[in-house]
Amino acid sequence: MDFLPLFFKLQGQTVLLVGGGEVALRKARMIAKAGARLNVVAPKIRDDLKALVESTQGQSALRPFEEGDLKGVQIAIAATDDRATNELVFKKAKALSIPINVVDQPDLCSFIFPAIVDRSPVIAAVSSGGSAPVLSRLLRAKIESVIPASYGRLAGLASRYRDAVKAKFSHINLRRGFWEKTLGGHVGALMVAGKEKEAEALLVQELNEAKPVPKELGEVYLVGAGPGDPDLLTFKALRLMQQADVVLYDRLVSDEIMALVRRDAELIYVGKARSDHAVPQDGINKKLVELAKKGHRVLRLKGGDPFIFGRGGEEIQELSVSGVPFEVVPGITAAAGCSSYAGIPLTHRDFAQSVRFVTGHLKDNSTNLPWNELIHKGQTVVFYMGLMGLPIICEKLIEHGREPETPIALVQKGTTRDQKVVVATLETMVKTLENQPVVAPTLIIVGEVVSLHEKLAWFDPTQDI
Repeated sequence: MDFLPLFFKLQGQTVLLVGGGEVALRKARMIAKAGARLNVVAPKIRDDLKALVESTQGQSALRPFEEGDLKGVQIAIAATDDRATNELVFKKAKALSIPINVVDQPDLCSFIFPAIVDRSPVIAAVSSGGSAPVLSRLLRAKIESVIPASYGRLAGLASRYRDAVKAKFSHINLRRGFWEKTLGGHVGALMVAGKEKEAEALLVQELNEAKPVPKELGEVYLVGAGPGDPDLLTFKALRLMQQADVVLYDRLVSDEIMALVRRDAELIYVGKARSDHAVPQDGINKKLVELAKKGHRVLRLKGGDPFIFGRGGEEIQELSVSGVPFEVVPGITAAAGCSSYAGIPLTHRDFAQSVRFVTGHLKDNSTNLPWNELIHKGQTVVFYMGLMGLPIICEKLIEHGREPETPIALVQKGTTRDQKVVVATLETMVKTLENQPVVAPTLIIVGEVVSLHEKLAWFDPTQDI
């Protein structure tokens, strides 16, 4: 993140604008709308810009920029077509620790102007960090189309009753829950429909009827985060990620997905890597129960799907025995996600009529699998957590009758920018990895369908996802 998004309160503050042309006028209109006092300095200033400056009780100076122009200024903007002038303004403002923006010159900016969606008091801002302003405007147009103008009035309604809600609910989670239910429910729907009086009356009614005491029992959301690409999340997963008060997550959940969790939620890392569990499984189970019994909405976020080698069954068993309500949201399991992004269909009429998911890492750290059932030619076998046991897997499959020439693929960190696919045969894979090493998490796919990878591979991890 090159720029931290911030909102400046400029009412009654002074802003210096160096430049008097069309670009300066566009910036001036935005600054004036924020309630600032505009001081403009330039050898030539448009008449409409002068008039705008006067309307803010600011001053216009028909001359070149001088260092003294920065005195008493909260932010400065340079909007000239002269690089030397822009550099001078930047240098002097930076020396005085005054935020400075030089229009269309990101290298001379300590802050930038985003594309703005104005539903005052609700403001949404989109930025490309100065690298693609047109893209920012396109994104703004999309946001404009999905945020009703009535949201500003809805925010105003919430503001009027903020103190009353705070007085009734002493606990922040209760206040948050009330507002989520109210603004996302019938009150919000009435406001969008233009029925402001009815919306306010309903809000008052719901506030009077609400219980100000904490819930004795919360709930747990067991959510599959998929194999890594945040675009593969389900709508329900994203909604619950934004609702939870506490989030327990493991190492298989990507940073991009964690960035979508509610910002003020408590985050608890629980591992896990092979033989390195930040929190033992029994401890996770007990923690889920403990947090829910304190009234929290708890998100247990897991890579892939919770019920496919994710120990989700063990966790909800504990919740069920303890009487804690829970929901389970499936995710795209690694086998489906990684194979798809690697261009390897798990089934194909010409190559595989069945597919089998197998764990390569058993509870007792062995690889004692039903090998005789895994050698059928018309079957694709997918091994989860099998990287450490790869030599044994290849050896045992060949020993029990699978042809040494059977294709095998390793997909490292599938669906992410770090995806890497290594293809060989059961006989040659271990040797191949000496020159093409991979790291966990890695999925192993065995079967004739792997031969389709070269023709069907479509995902390029070097491109932006």
